[in-house]
Amino acid sequence: MRTVRLEGNSMVSVVEVPDPVAGTGEVLVRTAMSALCGSELKGYRGAGQEKGNSGHEAAGTVVAVGPGVERPKVGERVGVSAIAGCGRCAFCARGQYTWCPERKFYGSMHAEMFVAAANACHVLPADVPWEVGVLLTGDGLGVPYHTSAKIGDRAAQSVAVFGMGPIGLGHALLQSYLGRRVIAVDLVPYRLELARKLGAAEAVNAGTTGDAVAAVRASTGGEGADVCIEAAGRPETFKHCLGAVRTGGLVLVNGEQPRVELSPSEDLIRRDITVTGAWFYHFSEFTSMLALYRQGLRVGDLVTHSFPLSDAAAAYREFATGRTGKTLLVM
Repeated sequence: MRTVRLEGNSMVSVVEVPDPVAGTGEVLVRTAMSALCGSELKGYRGAGQEKGNSGHEAAGTVVAVGPGVERPKVGERVGVSAIAGCGRCAFCARGQYTWCPERKFYGSMHAEMFVAAANACHVLPADVPWEVGVLLTGDGLGVPYHTSAKIGDRAAQSVAVFGMGPIGLGHALLQSYLGRRVIAVDLVPYRLELARKLGAAEAVNAGTTGDAVAAVRASTGGEGADVCIEAAGRPETFKHCLGAVRTGGLVLVNGEQPRVELSPSEDLIRRDITVTGAWFYHFSEFTSMLALYRQGLRVGDLVTHSFPLSDAAAAYREFATGRTGKTLLVM
């Protein structure tokens, strides 16, 4: 079969490798579509990946099952969570695979076929097209939904999202759909305009504005946003979130990043700021995301570009410019 190989230094190739084989508790999926994720750009621009690839969002059809697998069945359409739980602990019983102490990560999904854990497969209903299935079961909507759930019952009306990559755009779509006023912050005009199309009420260009924190505060009557979401994965952006959130507000962190220096007294304590991390999504949250899609959430609007597998190099190259929303590889 054909699969993507990240060669490093922004080089990508498509190579032939043996077909993978499903092991115990696993299934073999013939890929329909896979989606690029911003987290892949580090390996793409850096040292690459010697084995497999960084693809971890995909949907397709089950073509074989390993020992011990009763569901899903051969022939069923599935979207796949890259995180699989052990299936035995209390977290797994609640569908909270990301909290399982023995969780496993399944990747290499930018390929004609891939192996996934059977218990991490969501069977896709007939009314869910492939491009929506990839977003509902991967990072595209999964991360924004899981993050949004942490806002809880707060009377939050304004949400500033720092970083309009695919995850940030998902936040703009979801939070505006939920009736909140979204302030999108980024450096790339294309993504700011896309954020507006997805529902953001205001777009702040952090490069031309000069002071994104001041811009967010001005947009909220000087008080700051009720919620600030860090989706860029940069220490300075996290600090901007702390500066732009209102007293008593909430900062939610999605972006993977190195250590950040902060003052608990100045940044948190004296303004009663709550900071919470959110990673991937719980397997059990799929049903609620599917319900939102069926109620009218325009999940498919997050997709702006599609490329055939043979043009994977072009897909990564365009994605790395920041002039795309969610980008798909179509098998």
